[in-house]
Parts: sequence; C-alpha cells; structure tokens
Amino acid sequence: MCDYSLMGVPNRLAIEGEDLVSHRFPTGSMGLAAPADIARWTQAPPRGPRGVWAVIKEFFNPTDPSPVAAVCIPPGASLWLRDIPVRLQVEAGVGPEELVTFTQIDAAANSYRDAMRFSSGVVVRLQELREGQRVRVIDLSLAEALEPVMEERFSF
Repeated sequence: MCDYSLMGVPNRLAIEGEDLVSHRFPTGSMGLAAPADIARWTQAPPRGPRGVWAVIKEFFNPTDPSPVAAVCIPPGASLWLRDIPVRLQVEAGVGPEELVTFTQIDAAANSYRDAMRFSSGVVVRLQELREGQRVRVIDLSLAEALEPVMEERFSF
C-alpha cells in the first residue's frame, strides 16, 4: 500500500480516475503523489523586503507549506502506467504505456514491497521507476476484494 519508509510522510488513499506521478520523498523512497501537491511544494512564496524582526520570526516559526502527501494504492488496483522508459519496455516486453496491477512482493519488515505487475508477468518495484513517471488510477474495486485474501496469507 505504502512502503515502510513512507509511513513517516503524510499519506492518503488513492481515488479512481486520479492522475499521479512518481516522486522521491525526503526519506529517499520513491512513491506516488499528486502533481498539484508537488507543484505547491516546489513553488517558493514571493518575498519582499524583510526587516530583522521578520527574519528572526521566520527562523523560529518557518512558513513552509505542508509536505507532499504519499498516495497509497491498495494491492490489486489497476493502474495505467505512462512514459515507460525504453529500457523498461524492453525488459518487460511492453510499449510506452501499459495497464498494470499494483502488488506487494514481500511481507518482510523494513523492505520495499510496492510493485507493479505488467501483463507479461514482469514485476517492477516502485523504487525502480524514474521520478516523474505518470500513473492514472483506473480501478480500485479489485483491490478491495483482495484485501481479505492478503490478510489471510500473512496471518500465519
């Protein structure tokens, strides 16, 4: 759903039809985020002339915008992956765009587990995507059906 290293980052669940991009978070992990959140975070607020007290006040009370939220995708969700790099197209046997299934490849603690399964069966971890890769959330309904199965599998 969200890799272990993104748990310290604000996060939310994905919405069907939503466009997302891969983003490297301050933790160093690659995750998915809304383009509008990233744009808001990267735009510096305009600053005019400031006095000494304004600088001191800002030092003790920074006015940074809220951080970019990681968008969590449940396993089994269908995603439309765009701008697939040529290297990955060759490895996975796919074209520049592909319908993929979001999955988790490992239940071990402290490991990257979020991945995408291509129709060819090739699985690529989210960490291997390049920053700015575009993704559209197509369907979350199958993800809801898989959640009890995943819980049973890991309840041993």
